[in-house]
Amino acid sequence: MIEAEVHLSLHNFLRSQAGFPSWPHHLTMARLVARALRLGRSALIQVGAVCGYQGRYRTSFVASALMWHGPVIIVAQETVQQLLLRVEIPRLQQWLPTNKSIRTGDAWPDAEFQGLLLTSPEAWLKGQLAGGSRFPQGIPTIIDGVDDLEDWVRHQLTQDIQPDDWDQLMLACPNQAETIREARIQLTHELFQHPANPYHCYLISQPEIEILSHLYLALDQVNLPDKWKNFWQQFQTLNENLSPPASPAPPPLFWATIAHRQGLFSLHYAPMELGEILSPIWQRQPVVLIGSAIEPETEAPLFHQRLGLDDLTCLKFSSESQAEAIQLYVPYKLPLPNTPEFQAAFIHKVRTLVCLSATAPGLTVVLVGDVPLKAQVATILASEFGSRVQVEKTCLDENGILISGWEFWREHQRVLPAPHLLIIATLPLPSLENPLVAGRVALYKRSHQDWFRLYLLPAALNELQRAIAPVRESQGIVALLDSRVVNRSYGAQILAALSPLARINYLDPSLFSNTNEENSA
Repeated sequence: MIEAEVHLSLHNFLRSQAGFPSWPHHLTMARLVARALRLGRSALIQVGAVCGYQGRYRTSFVASALMWHGPVIIVAQETVQQLLLRVEIPRLQQWLPTNKSIRTGDAWPDAEFQGLLLTSPEAWLKGQLAGGSRFPQGIPTIIDGVDDLEDWVRHQLTQDIQPDDWDQLMLACPNQAETIREARIQLTHELFQHPANPYHCYLISQPEIEILSHLYLALDQVNLPDKWKNFWQQFQTLNENLSPPASPAPPPLFWATIAHRQGLFSLHYAPMELGEILSPIWQRQPVVLIGSAIEPETEAPLFHQRLGLDDLTCLKFSSESQAEAIQLYVPYKLPLPNTPEFQAAFIHKVRTLVCLSATAPGLTVVLVGDVPLKAQVATILASEFGSRVQVEKTCLDENGILISGWEFWREHQRVLPAPHLLIIATLPLPSLENPLVAGRVALYKRSHQDWFRLYLLPAALNELQRAIAPVRESQGIVALLDSRVVNRSYGAQILAALSPLARINYLDPSLFSNTNEENSA
């Protein structure tokens, strides 16, 4: 069977590679992927945050894909595709008994192609959501990095009305041009009344819905551009849900983004729930979904439900406890993040940590989700440590201090050296100021479900585990300065997700000198 062939060939390959990064689960993962290909049965594999950060697991699924006798699709980000094409695939091709053709592209090459196609998540999802014509049904598909799958899907499904589209609407409906212009002015006035938030976007409110409703009634529906036809079709669904009796299905999510300096706004809408949309896609072909740390449970039930996944073979690899242990400092008496005293106490603690570790070589990263606080921390540290301090830059000194938000760190952590000290301001709970978050929370509330434990907390745990993965590699120190970890009931779940760890209850320069000696050794 293919499982045995892959096991033997990969085993021999790994033994031949002097200095090849070790991972104890290569053979297990390769067998499971090969089994999924043979049986046509979908699978979900969680490789762990550290392995996901390092990408060591990719050797396993690439070996299975190369040795499988039929066609295979690998869905991966462009940077990962380049790594596979330049490193993983050539190295395996020299050893494995295979000469499979390799192609890259946004669609399946032709009906006779029996090789391996590498494509991006955007291209694959676009093809599948359009009915699957770009990719024939039944071809086994391996999707790498599914921690971000939900975001990829929402991005593909989001539709926009940009400022230029209003001009197109007036050209299409010249008799209503004045009405359209007046509605746009009224919307601008209403939207710019919203208090500023870091996301510069807001859920559509009742006054804005009424303005759009009046505009819809005044328009000539026959001559509308396609973009506006689609918009009004979805907007009517929103109106129907606001009027009793409400539809059991949740309406689309409507929100606006604002460019304050230009005085412009854009409208956006996306489906609230993805499960029903994605469920038919998973029936078209067997899929192997590979992620880092999607959920604490092996079966990832919340992930299953949100993405409409059916019966899957699920596997979650355990961490290497000693090699991946971090030192975790969580202060007991720091003010809670939602109190006025937190900001000054946090800045003082950050300065203390940076000063204590000043003589230790290596990168220091300060993760701050709050935009104004991030700027203030950067200013204070730069006044003392000068050009060592950089805000969201990748060109850093050897002992640089990086001040970063969560998104920047997630996107660039692989190109930066592993930090010896990672300071985290607050737990990365999704902000209710973000309209996508607020809309999803409203859906949970509408269903009388625990929106914090079903949505916000799992999202924070996933983000947190991925953020500290580089520190595990360097066996460095993580300072989590959010006292909710010790003062709230869910703190135990957070600590469990961050294990293996050694708790630190004090700060001392020797902590960092010990870390240096261990890393040097």
